[in-house]
Amino acid sequence: MEIFELTAPCHFGLEAVLKKEIMALGYDIVKVEDGKVIFRGGIDAICRANIFLRTAERILINIGRFHAVTFDELFEKTKALNWHEYIPYNGRFWVTKATSVKSKLFSPSDIQSIMKKAMVECMKLKYNVNQFPEEGEDYPIRVTIMKDEVSIGLDTSGASLHKRGYRLSTVKAPITETLAAALIMLTPWKHDRILVDPFCGSGTFPIEAALIGANIAPGMNRSFISENWTHIIPKKEWYNAINEAEDMIIHDISMDIQGYDINGNAVKAAMENAKNAEVDKFIHFQQRPVSKLSHRKKYGFIITNPPYGMRLDASSDSQYDAPSDLPNLYREIGEAYQNLDSWSMFLITAYEQAEKYIGRKADKNRKIYNGMIKSYFYQYMGAKPPHRPKNSISTNKNKQA
Repeated sequence: MEIFELTAPCHFGLEAVLKKEIMALGYDIVKVEDGKVIFRGGIDAICRANIFLRTAERILINIGRFHAVTFDELFEKTKALNWHEYIPYNGRFWVTKATSVKSKLFSPSDIQSIMKKAMVECMKLKYNVNQFPEEGEDYPIRVTIMKDEVSIGLDTSGASLHKRGYRLSTVKAPITETLAAALIMLTPWKHDRILVDPFCGSGTFPIEAALIGANIAPGMNRSFISENWTHIIPKKEWYNAINEAEDMIIHDISMDIQGYDINGNAVKAAMENAKNAEVDKFIHFQQRPVSKLSHRKKYGFIITNPPYGMRLDASSDSQYDAPSDLPNLYREIGEAYQNLDSWSMFLITAYEQAEKYIGRKADKNRKIYNGMIKSYFYQYMGAKPPHRPKNSISTNKNKQA
């Protein structure tokens, strides 16, 4: 069986979550770097990683790695790679993105142009032609140059994996699906515990929680650019991965997930998105300010992405988009949380004064980049629910008998 080396990029600070996911799928980790996890697997790994991974941004087949400090060196070493093993004669290929960090080669457009020319020259020799029709399937290439070390990958995903396909309705500054899933997975939340997002926006946290709780694979209802690369991945591999995902869904599960927002349009969008994701039966959405947050049950979870003064849009319905409004907002968050008996709270924000106005220092604090914005994931740990004795169920049944 052919073994591929694959790269799964992710949000900076969440590499450990992605590594755990990949290991759970049964694949060997090669290396963990900033913002990516490199692993090995067979053809099935390409399909299963795209369909099952909740925290990866895309899946790349690693084509080559080398050192380059001049454009001539970049050209020759790119030309020496076995492009014909991946791209057919009529394939449409291009360098869709080039990133350079602390390297002598720093112009993305020049890197893209030179690598394209090198690929063409390589394939001219292999296919014995002078030009290519490029009328077949797409083969986008991504390259990263870090401290003069070039890493080249063939993108098997196409659209980023955070695009699950359910978020057709959105609001300003939504959190991505992959980041939301990763943050939920960093908490002790399980499907039998209450979850409330008081700033639900387009519903990403509640929807991702429902997908996790019901064990619904995030990539089940979307397509991938590599599905048509039948010379690399037989169609049966995709069918097998989808069938596996369908068999793993927990259909008879019960969950108490709630999403609130002060913005009525956001609540409508969240309801539509939950319906698109086919998890609307697990979630209750309601227009409600955080000051009205309360719950009679104990041991619940707040997981949320509150405003932090960077959503400056005149059309916004939120009263907390201006930085001057944030102290009052975070006081309200703290007061609401204080009144929830034995609850845990997890919130991601770029607001540096969050703990001050919440009125309590977080038990844990994790730095995470939300796009290019340095954010903090504040973790307030509530009491654990008491464990039921193992024989309590059987004892109750005996009493009924």
